[in-house]
This record gives sequence, structure tokens and C-alpha cells, in this order.
Amino acid sequence: MSRRPARRRSRKADGTEQLLLTLGGLVIVAAVIAAVVDFVRAHPWVPIVLVLLVGGAVAAWMAIRQRAARWERVRSQGLRYALTQLDALHHRQFEHAVRDLMRRDGCADAVQVGGAGDNGADVKATDPYGRRWVIQCKHRRAGLSGAAVGTPDLQVLNGTGRPVHKGDVVVLVTNGRFSKPALDFARPQRLHLVDRTMLGEWASGSRPLWELLRAVPSPRRPPSA
Repeated sequence: MSRRPARRRSRKADGTEQLLLTLGGLVIVAAVIAAVVDFVRAHPWVPIVLVLLVGGAVAAWMAIRQRAARWERVRSQGLRYALTQLDALHHRQFEHAVRDLMRRDGCADAVQVGGAGDNGADVKATDPYGRRWVIQCKHRRAGLSGAAVGTPDLQVLNGTGRPVHKGDVVVLVTNGRFSKPALDFARPQRLHLVDRTMLGEWASGSRPLWELLRAVPSPRRPPSA
């Protein structure tokens, strides 16, 4: 019975300490605010200089962003790749090149997503007509002489391109070639194949991929202005 009052006194003491700390903090804050106000009154030019400096920094940052955006538009519009350049890339760089070509064609949201757990997709994009593109990339260091892309890769893409990634246009791009069984598998599954020949035409020219492929789904919406 004798311990309970001691606990009550301890809780009261803790509450008093917290109140004193709070009041002390408020006094310090008030003192700092008063000092700042006194300083500004004595030096009225300081806030003006600070505003000018901040405004100048913001304007410079915006100018840099706008210049970078203009350069990116110019670069993407004139983007071209020769097949020899694509052959020399690492497979991850090849995915980035495909992404950049989709951006060049007007897919502003094109993104490289390939990696562990990508579920068969290396690049995703939405074209100006509202169609969702899901692209798998298969790079061959030996180009046309490399191993042909076979049905196993297409089966993975076919199993995820529409059900998982919600693609309207499901594509496999390679700088090499496809086996005959792969070609036969792709047709009834509505998978679009971009082999070395078509890739060379797409990468070195200015026509978007949907103008080179056959039987692409109809647009979801009119192209943006």
C-alpha cells in the first residue's frame, strides 16, 4: 500500500518536467523570433536579397530543365541506330535502345523494365493511339549468326504479355533471327516478331514500329496533337 503514492508522485514529477521543458522551448523559440524580427528591422535589405537569390536559383533550375527537355526532344527525334551498333551493345543496353526508339516514335512513357522477375517484359510503352506495348528483347552478340530465338521464349511472353502486363501489342525484338517453329507459333497467338531485317529498318529510319508491323490492333484513341 505504501508504494502507490510514490508512483503518483513520480508521475506528477514527470508531468511537471515535461511542462517546464515545453515552456522553456517556447521561450527559446520566442527569443529567436524576436531576434530575427529585430535583425530584419535593422537590416531591411536582407529579405529582399534572399528573395532575389531564391528566385534566381529557381529560374536557373527551370531554365536548365527546359534546355535539357529541348535537347532530349531533338535527340530522340533524330535517333538512329545501325545494326552494327546494336550488335555491339550489352543485352541491357539493347533494351535501353529499344526503349529509346519507342520514345522517338512518340511513346513518352516508354520504360525499360527488364531484369530479375520481369515476367517476360523488357520494355513497356503506350503509343500515341493509346495502345499498350509489351516488348521482350533478345540480343544476340553474333547477330544473324547467333542462335535463333525459339518457341520457349515466345511461350513465356505469350503467357504474360496480355494476362499479366495487359498489353495490346505483344512483341519480341531481336537483332538475330527466329526459328521456323517460333514463326509458326507466333501467328495464331497474335505475337509480333521483329527480326534483324525489320529491326534494321526501324532503327535506322524514321517510321514508327506500328507502321512496319502487320495486323496491329486498332487504335484506342486518336493521336494526340
